[in-house]
Amino acid sequence: MAWLEGSALAEYLRGLGIWTYGLLNLAHILGVATLFGAVLVLDLRLLGVWRSIPATSLLRPTVPLAAGGFVVAAISGVMMLSFNTTEYHGNPFIYAKFPLIGLGLVNVLVISRLPAWRRVTAGDTPAPADPAILRVCGAASLLTWLAVVTCGRMIGYW
Repeated sequence: MAWLEGSALAEYLRGLGIWTYGLLNLAHILGVATLFGAVLVLDLRLLGVWRSIPATSLLRPTVPLAAGGFVVAAISGVMMLSFNTTEYHGNPFIYAKFPLIGLGLVNVLVISRLPAWRRVTAGDTPAPADPAILRVCGAASLLTWLAVVTCGRMIGYW
């Protein structure tokens, strides 16, 4: 943590002025909102909401939005963290948030390799077990990213 706070990136960002942290925080919030909004829509569809809408119709906009939101949130989050990293030492929420992000990304990798996911993204006829498999994955994703958002929010209150 001390390394990040003393890094050239942190020194550069602190030297940009008083508005830098606030603008990074805004970018982080927008990235998280974009990520979670897209994940929410996609995961609710996997859970069986909006069955009349083909999954492929929701996948096209939500997957790139989630990916873009994640990139913005991750970059801005690291930049914000570099400002005062050592202040977060001992904060349990930051130590929970990063493994949860990893778990969310692992869930994405697992889902994307499932035959059930390949069939839904291709618009093919699902196998009998596909809806149940996708519901479990959608629930795991939704709970994981909700936990990430919750931990991120609670970091400031510890």
